[in-house]
Amino acid sequence: MDSHEVISKAVEQTSFKEVAAQMGVSLSLAYKWSQPDEQQGSGTSNPLDRVRQLFEITKDPQLIQWLCHKANGVFVQNPTSGGPRGMELMPATQEIVQQFADLLTAISKAASDSRISLEEASHIRGVWDELKRFTEGFVRHCERGEFSNLADEIKTHRSFK
Repeated sequence: MDSHEVISKAVEQTSFKEVAAQMGVSLSLAYKWSQPDEQQGSGTSNPLDRVRQLFEITKDPQLIQWLCHKANGVFVQNPTSGGPRGMELMPATQEIVQQFADLLTAISKAASDSRISLEEASHIRGVWDELKRFTEGFVRHCERGEFSNLADEIKTHRSFK
């Protein structure tokens, strides 16, 4: 689905008039966001396209993570894919178990004084998000029968610890 179609569908829940008023833009601009951009139609670059463009320029997944957090969710980046190099299934499975152990360790250390500070909660969140990201990658590799990049994923994860 193109971004202008996503906007059109989302605005069905309210109205273009309400969106324009709440965002402080003209009604005509809000309508244009629901049309193909200027190169394809009469629309204009919409906020979704602008966020995508910002992400493509910066390559910083925190932009998307922030947006997901504001929607009460999380961003789990898809793994990279590549050609076969062998099935590194066992090391990847062990890595998931290790990451889960790391999560339990972070929780245990934080809770050892019967309270968890904001800093400790932030650390727990980071460990949890990394576990979800890696495990999602593992599941996707399983679904495709590809394990060629799992060793690289493991090395990438270990370099961030």
